[in-house]
Amino acid sequence: MTDSLFTPFSLRDIEIRNRVMVSPMCQYSADDGLANDWHRIHLGTRAVGGAGVVMAEATAVEARGRITPGCLGIWSDEHTQAIEPIVEFVRSQGATPGIQLAHAGRKGSHRTPATGGGPIPTDEAEGWETISATDEPYPDGNDEAGGPAATRKMDADDVEDVIDSFAAAAERSLDAGFEIAEVHAAHGYLLHQFLSPVTNDRDDEYGGSFENRTRLVREVVEAVREVWPADKPVFVRISATDWLPDRDSWDVDDSVRLTPMLADAGADLIDVSGGGIHPDQQLPNTGPGYQVPYAEAIREGTDVPVAAVGGITEPTHADALVRNGRADLVAIGRELLRNPYWPLEAADELGADIEWPVQYRRGRFD
Repeated sequence: MTDSLFTPFSLRDIEIRNRVMVSPMCQYSADDGLANDWHRIHLGTRAVGGAGVVMAEATAVEARGRITPGCLGIWSDEHTQAIEPIVEFVRSQGATPGIQLAHAGRKGSHRTPATGGGPIPTDEAEGWETISATDEPYPDGNDEAGGPAATRKMDADDVEDVIDSFAAAAERSLDAGFEIAEVHAAHGYLLHQFLSPVTNDRDDEYGGSFENRTRLVREVVEAVREVWPADKPVFVRISATDWLPDRDSWDVDDSVRLTPMLADAGADLIDVSGGGIHPDQQLPNTGPGYQVPYAEAIREGTDVPVAAVGGITEPTHADALVRNGRADLVAIGRELLRNPYWPLEAADELGADIEWPVQYRRGRFD
């Protein structure tokens, strides 16, 4: 029987009720990294709405790993306690709760979009020193804003600290009740900064060759896998391409080559996105499913399960991606911001009989 958008999907011992995944989307609404009522409503509503996986936003594994002062974090037991009841509610609605473990690296110390965006200089109260593969800041500063936050090239101790922080964050996420841990290695954040030759010109064991540039993400995945239970899956989100064809950069062939290495390190699924490493990136035509070919290339080239993302809004399109073997999960972002009940409506359009929350059954379509 051909799998469809509403066919359950099993990874290790976890059965996901359908193939719709809430793409991790920053809410910029935390206070000192702590989850609050906004996160409860945001994540809980998508679980009530029928999604299979509800993935929490990029969640910093240490304070300096945040993108902005409003980003979610999981670097202390207090953070675990704040998010635990939210995770429990998501699970009680039949969705599989996941968390994206992240470190912004040189893209940290930025203002939230609601406060104008842009870098926060290190000498301002809310700013902090960022770390990266090199000491070159992310190039989005300007004189009026005071320039980007200072960036320090990571030494061996920093690398070890980051790996340990990911592992500790995974342990706290497990304590909070999450069933999927996703390592964020995309969108120009710290692990991507090591992967891409655009941002990594190191001459030690973490720079230079493909083997060396991929070392940190492999070691992070290994560290997370070591503390994550054998019956629960680990995802990795990558940018399949830097969208910088005119320079030496990360591309789809690199991603296909990396994927089996990530699987060997303990990853069960690759969540495939693109871009983010440099503001000079050349975006493709961002029509429906514009990033799906990247996920398809990885799935065909490696036989490792993938999630596809990017401009997927129509139920028939999402369903076809699964039916045609182009993706195993379909990650939906903006459409689920517009309509958290999209999965329930999609099931009706596709003729799939799925469970509705008992409180909402009187609203089921005839």
